[in-house]
Amino acid sequence: MYKRSGFLALATAGMVLCTAGLAPSVSQAAGAAPVRGDGKGSYAETNGLTAEDVRLINTLNEKALDLGRPDKAAGEGLPNATASLRPSAAAGGRVTPPAEPLDRMPDPYRAHGDRATTGISNYIRKWQQAYSHRDGQARQMTEQQREQLSYGCVGVTWVNSGPYPTNRLAFASFDEDKHKNALENTSPRPGETRAEFEGRIAKQSFDEAKGFNRARDVAAVMNKALENSHDENAYLNNLKAELTKKNDALAGEDSRSNFYAALRNTPSFWDSSGGDRDPSKMKAVIYSKHFWSGQDPWSPADKRKYGDPDAFRPDRATGLVDMSKDRNTSRSPAKPGESYVNFDYGWFGDQKEANPDHTIWTHANHYHSPEGGMGPMQVYESKFRSWSAGYTDFDRGTYVITFIPKSWNTAPAKVKQGWP
Repeated sequence: MYKRSGFLALATAGMVLCTAGLAPSVSQAAGAAPVRGDGKGSYAETNGLTAEDVRLINTLNEKALDLGRPDKAAGEGLPNATASLRPSAAAGGRVTPPAEPLDRMPDPYRAHGDRATTGISNYIRKWQQAYSHRDGQARQMTEQQREQLSYGCVGVTWVNSGPYPTNRLAFASFDEDKHKNALENTSPRPGETRAEFEGRIAKQSFDEAKGFNRARDVAAVMNKALENSHDENAYLNNLKAELTKKNDALAGEDSRSNFYAALRNTPSFWDSSGGDRDPSKMKAVIYSKHFWSGQDPWSPADKRKYGDPDAFRPDRATGLVDMSKDRNTSRSPAKPGESYVNFDYGWFGDQKEANPDHTIWTHANHYHSPEGGMGPMQVYESKFRSWSAGYTDFDRGTYVITFIPKSWNTAPAKVKQGWP
């Protein structure tokens, strides 16, 4: 039996308090998992979703928009502890999976290429065995955490990072010279409109590996600044000194900017069982968001269909992306029958693997609807190349820094695919 979505206490959303855990490896169990899109197919085509499925997914994601708006202060506009994020009946029957016994071991994942796949209940078992420990004790995933997880790709990041993702510290890499050269020295393909051409060239000028590496470099500087800082002022002074030493343009960010305010805007920093206002008890971690650039409702229709070349470009000096205009709006169809989802999230954490291609990204296909048309939620663990390949639904890929307490084990140094 699956429990229908219940109340979700968002005032303390997703406090995943953990310490040490296991790092399972990928299973070679039989059974092919769907392969992530290579940028040529849509999310719906790759995952076998109908237009109605996509509409329901987007409706649910849009309902949660206010939870992660980067222009809001932490906690502003969130429902109180007795409020619910339960979707309307039109949102397609999302349900919260049942609790899993703490002593039940996960089943082997299905491995295919760069991806390992499992169902949501099996992921809960792995999470309890590998990521839930606190003070040496494994903990059962709570009802609140299971409800968060049931939201699909964003749910995976949500349950591991704490609050609903805000995307305040998003990084990307855009090659201005490559973009300019392509516009000046290449032409639209046969049958390609100018708007399609400009959107395609802009998308090809982003480099996800460089964007990811930029986020990792900044997170490393933040973590060094956190080490011996026992109050926020000490952390900010250490951070500015480290950035200045590296001649990093982020040192010049305004003291009131999202960059310098990020720690104080993290709910778990203030929690007595989390950071307890001590920066040395926190660490910077990373997740990723893929989305569509043409979100301005007042822009020409072609930009909503083929992308806005100027939207969501990173700052040339810092690599920061202004996400304040991200409305979780999906790409507009250019042809009858096309249907696009509004975003995809992947959880990275704090893995120490140096080669991006060997890192593991945890995400999902869609929200959990075992009795609906979409079916149950599947959780994916993908190598970076598979994660970053994207779909035609998205033309932007950002890599976002957030903070979690060091006592949580949702972001271990080493992650392996699957189980055991």
